[in-house]
Amino acid sequence: MRRLSDAAYRIEGQKMFQILARAQELEREGKEIIHFEIGDPDFDTPSNIVDACSDALKNGKTHYTASSGMREFKEIAAEVTEKSRKFKPDLNQILVTPGANVQIFYAIACVANPGEEIIIPDPSFVSYNSIIRFLGCKPVKVPLKEENEFRMSPKDVEKAITDKTRMIIINSPHNPSGAVMSEEELAEIYEIAKKHDVYLLSDEIYARMIYEDSETKFFSPSIFDKCKERVLVVNGFSKSYAMTGWRIGTVMGPENLIEKMGLLLETTTSCVSPFLQLACIEALRGSQEPIAEMMKEFRRRRDFIVEKLNSLPKVHCVEPKGAFYVLLNIKNLGLSSEEFTDLMLEKAGVATCPGVYFGESGEGYVRFCYANSMENIEKGIERIRRIMDQKWESH
Repeated sequence: MRRLSDAAYRIEGQKMFQILARAQELEREGKEIIHFEIGDPDFDTPSNIVDACSDALKNGKTHYTASSGMREFKEIAAEVTEKSRKFKPDLNQILVTPGANVQIFYAIACVANPGEEIIIPDPSFVSYNSIIRFLGCKPVKVPLKEENEFRMSPKDVEKAITDKTRMIIINSPHNPSGAVMSEEELAEIYEIAKKHDVYLLSDEIYARMIYEDSETKFFSPSIFDKCKERVLVVNGFSKSYAMTGWRIGTVMGPENLIEKMGLLLETTTSCVSPFLQLACIEALRGSQEPIAEMMKEFRRRRDFIVEKLNSLPKVHCVEPKGAFYVLLNIKNLGLSSEEFTDLMLEKAGVATCPGVYFGESGEGYVRFCYANSMENIEKGIERIRRIMDQKWESH
């Protein structure tokens, strides 16, 4: 077999898709599977967005467009940013991309050389580590602690800084825990980035998915420099608009960096399809009521799954403040997170995701995505309860 590049052997991918593949294989064999493994909203994309895309296709919007994004889309994105983040970026600070994942790749590729360091939370979205290692950089992992509700500690970030640090990545609301960082914590981390003159990449893919109360509010560190100096905001339509299969997003950042990221996009992808961009204009301009209804339902499911998981023997979880994930602490079961996941998939027909997939600090936890019906959530957890009763009743 011919040898591949060194970088090819560093690619890790997203292992939760491997769990999905095994779950689907079991379904083909006739087994009913309850899915908690993949972060994919179970709602359909709102019809007004689908109609806008269909109309664009029928009207011939199927050709090349500006590689950095259609002007009218960037204009509405800037207007929405002004409402949500209290500043209006210049259009040259915005890049339209095929999904949010690739924004992280483009950003790191354009700011860090092989051997340089990127600080990330641990556990964290699996693509961070895979992208960093593929590019020959070093991921520096800041452990997240359950006693701090899995929020990233500014003090721990400060300790992780070295003269090789090029970027800090934060994610709030957080995957896999659903944690939401406070304004004070985000301000401190911004000051750390400024003090050490490094980039701060704020992954805000779940920004619209916060269960707001008196203590929990959306806040973006982009307000401090208006994305003109060091802050990049990663965002997309996948989660909040139930558009995971559409693969489109926007990234904001310093103009010189966005220019280089745009050239990389131009080199690898040419441009994002215009009919997708026109659909996203409708998503932003149209009624937000379907999104509000989805969030009401996710809150109901959040409350329900937290109560049900905490009623299981020997395990517990903290209440997530955003996104649609919850981390279950299984440290008292005597199983690794992968062993627990395998057991529940094979014996209970319940697909979950091992915490260790998200980093070393994720060991001892299992991620549940509650983008599923209340009926299925109850059915899945009762199946888990039966297996746990059988396995641990004598202990």
